[in-house]
Amino acid sequence: MKMFRRLSVLVLVAITVSACSEQEARIEVPQPAALSEESVGHYCNMTILEHTGPKAQIHLANNPHPIWFSQVRDGIAFIRSPEEQEDAVVVYVNDMGKATEWDFPGDDTWIDAKAAWFVIGSRKTGGMGTPEVIPFGDEQTASAFTAENGGMVVQLAGIPDVYVLGPVGLGENAQISMTGVDQ
Repeated sequence: MKMFRRLSVLVLVAITVSACSEQEARIEVPQPAALSEESVGHYCNMTILEHTGPKAQIHLANNPHPIWFSQVRDGIAFIRSPEEQEDAVVVYVNDMGKATEWDFPGDDTWIDAKAAWFVIGSRKTGGMGTPEVIPFGDEQTASAFTAENGGMVVQLAGIPDVYVLGPVGLGENAQISMTGVDQ
């Protein structure tokens, strides 16, 4: 009888764990949304279409609408900020290697930020006129961009927190390193 109870408990635990795993696996990753007049920046509360350069959209768990950012830098700041405790399902950014123009990259250029290569510390600024985190779909295109505009190529985890969370305008001579900002 004891063995039957133990077996029953083990089966019940296995079913519960399996159900939880299936529930987690069912979280569907939404497709990128198209920009519209209703796409308003999370931090600036301005229409995203009013800003030039690459953008970010973050899809949160249990929210059918993305939150928008007029600069990729701001989107990365959101997911890294200790004040933001949202569960991001996916972060999409504009692949500037596919964009036909810098000002308006287009809705066919969205890529998952986890797969992107980013240029930081370049001479190009974002839609709010501040330093930008410029996404590319491949490392070679990002490297070619740095040859023309300066900066360095990193992946998402290599973007220093200080670059996205620190103050803007540290001076023209500020240099970006893998550990932060050196002056």
